[in-house]
Amino acid sequence: MNAVTSSAASSATVPPSPAPKPAGGHTGPVPRGGGPARVSRRRRARTGWFFASPALLTIAAVTVFPVLFSVVLSFADVRLEYGGFSIRSLTGDHYAALLSSPEWRHALLFTFGFTAVTVLLELVLGTAAALVLERLGAARGWVLAVLLLPWALINVVAAQLWGYLFNGTYGGLTWLFEQVLGHQPDILGQPASAMGAMVVVDVWKTTPFVAIVVLAGLMLIPGDVYEAAEIDGAGAWTTFWKVTLPQLRPIMAIAVLFRILQAFGIFDLPFVLTQGGPGTATESLVILGYKTLFQNLDIGRGAAVATTSAVIVIGCCLLFLRVFRTQADEGGRA
Repeated sequence: MNAVTSSAASSATVPPSPAPKPAGGHTGPVPRGGGPARVSRRRRARTGWFFASPALLTIAAVTVFPVLFSVVLSFADVRLEYGGFSIRSLTGDHYAALLSSPEWRHALLFTFGFTAVTVLLELVLGTAAALVLERLGAARGWVLAVLLLPWALINVVAAQLWGYLFNGTYGGLTWLFEQVLGHQPDILGQPASAMGAMVVVDVWKTTPFVAIVVLAGLMLIPGDVYEAAEIDGAGAWTTFWKVTLPQLRPIMAIAVLFRILQAFGIFDLPFVLTQGGPGTATESLVILGYKTLFQNLDIGRGAAVATTSAVIVIGCCLLFLRVFRTQADEGGRA
């Protein structure tokens, strides 16, 4: 009896064994908000910003600052002096002069028309070329290489090449038209034919870009959707409109967006081919800004032309993306 009592007493006085320590040696309460993992993420984020800061500062120096400075100059009364230029006052007269200028309105209409026509033609022809390339077998690589040649050329070189073909004296296309029509046309000397020549050159140059982008989208479409359409009895035309085209909408939107940005800011093609002529028939907004700024030395009005061009193209792109998103949402709900 005494042994049992003493054994119970001794067992009651033995302190409990300490709980095992957590891994890492941390014995305090676990901090809220993620603890070490969150600290590690913050450290990685700071490290990323540190390494990216030189590139961001460079972009700000060569892109953001000139854009902001150009906007300031568009509202300024800039006077050229012997040592440079000076800003006398801030005013909005440059924009009022642009809105009442027939040259600016003509350049705006030409740029809009050129962008709409070329982007539409390139989208149609590029999609057709991509559909043909998708069905080619071993010859696809060779055909694609040949198709990429116009796009690989520098814009100035391509414009100079077509300038030789359109030349009124020794141009190959001029001779061909003379054999067909019976007289020698002045392709770059007439407003309508000069505009048409610019559209032809731009379509020839940039259709391969659209074709490559659309071909990449076609490669991503799963084959089972075509099998399902074939089982349902859909023909080739119905399959294209109901299956292929809806699947290509996102990739086609990217191609159209890039082409709008490039076509609206066209400069090298009309500058090499026609210098904006004959007269001002092929004068784009960028060429108008160039002539105003560097030939007429009107810094304030030239900056206003550049600012309005940037605002218009940004607004067009945002409108296009909004329409595309609305159509995509309706398609997803359907």
